[in-house]
Amino acid sequence: MTAHIDHRQLYRLPWNLADNPIVWLEPTDHCNLHCDGCYRKNKPAHKSMEEVESDLDVFERFRKFDSVSIAGGDPLTHPRVLEIVRRIRERGAKPILNTNGHALTPEMLRDLKKAGVYGFTFHVDSKQGRPDWKGADEIKMNDLRSTYAEMVASVGGLSCSFNSTVYPDTIHQVPDIVDWAQREIDKVQTVVFIIFRHADLSSGSFDYWAGDRKIKMERLVYAEKEKRRIDIMAGDVVEMIRTRHPDFQPCAYLNGTEKPENFKWLLSMRLGNKHRIYGYSGAKWMEAVQSGYHLLHDRYFAYSKPKTTAQGKGAMLLGSVFDRPMRRSALRFGRTLLRHPTDLLRKSYAQSILIIQPIDIFENGVQSMCDGCPDMTVHEGRLVWSCRLEELRMFGEFVRTVPRREDAQVQLPVIQAAD
Repeated sequence: MTAHIDHRQLYRLPWNLADNPIVWLEPTDHCNLHCDGCYRKNKPAHKSMEEVESDLDVFERFRKFDSVSIAGGDPLTHPRVLEIVRRIRERGAKPILNTNGHALTPEMLRDLKKAGVYGFTFHVDSKQGRPDWKGADEIKMNDLRSTYAEMVASVGGLSCSFNSTVYPDTIHQVPDIVDWAQREIDKVQTVVFIIFRHADLSSGSFDYWAGDRKIKMERLVYAEKEKRRIDIMAGDVVEMIRTRHPDFQPCAYLNGTEKPENFKWLLSMRLGNKHRIYGYSGAKWMEAVQSGYHLLHDRYFAYSKPKTTAQGKGAMLLGSVFDRPMRRSALRFGRTLLRHPTDLLRKSYAQSILIIQPIDIFENGVQSMCDGCPDMTVHEGRLVWSCRLEELRMFGEFVRTVPRREDAQVQLPVIQAAD
């Protein structure tokens, strides 16, 4: 059952194509793992520093941004990753390494910190084909997540986030990752759940076109003829989390390009410590954070260091003035002190939980993307969706889905799986 969430009660994040907290730099197509559901063809191809600098120039020309997600491929396989981090920092942005962590060593971690890396986003899940983790489920993968979190914490002062793809056979373990994140709340600032999607060729419902050419979609790495569920929605993940945490509450979102109530990025922020979660922030708090940061820095905000997220008690106190959910969190903290007075001496933390719902294709072929997508990369001097870059590389245009049914109607669509 999908959780009912009223988007009108949440803060619609103001991010857009030209003014967004994040850009997505891909210096390499090479990766040392082969993850199920990856949208990038794995090949040993690295960009030169001249190409990297050119991409950064494009970002600066077209977009205000706070952080640069260095992705790929896996950026740690790039022979000049330290120089890439250094150049981003010299340009005044936060370099965030998006990596599976497989190539990360303590020595490399120290070198990256010296180069100016702001933080790491580790992608860890059970379907990555990791040599030493075959057969491990998401609960077991928490051990690896803790290893990386401890590595980052050992050098101090760096942001640490984790991504995990949500599959039909792993969604039931999402609450276990949420519980793990609470145990590591002093080390982990953000947890992201990315819902599995691929181009489903099993039904034969669509023809695929690039401009005026009909194309063979199976040439793309994210197209499969095997029938697999691609109907999990952000609300389904919320409902799963609430089976263990009934008060779990999002506060902000990005909607889809076709339906305002589609939650493409659904953000929550909880406050507490390893032992207790006091509550969640509300829409007004998130609006204050984004608007205030933009007022001061002329750009929207992404990624926090541990010293910032460790100010949970201060955030509750300040936020309770104008944000009702923060006020409830502060009151719950006060009541908790009656039973657990030592909580006054413990640090309280803010930790974000983000759910990403990628492209949805409706019955009439209309595609719903993330409206205000942060993960835009560069192709031939322009900003494009990173998750569909392979289409541009292979066909020169984004692929259109055209229904084969003669009675297909062009109208505001309803997702097949929404019922």
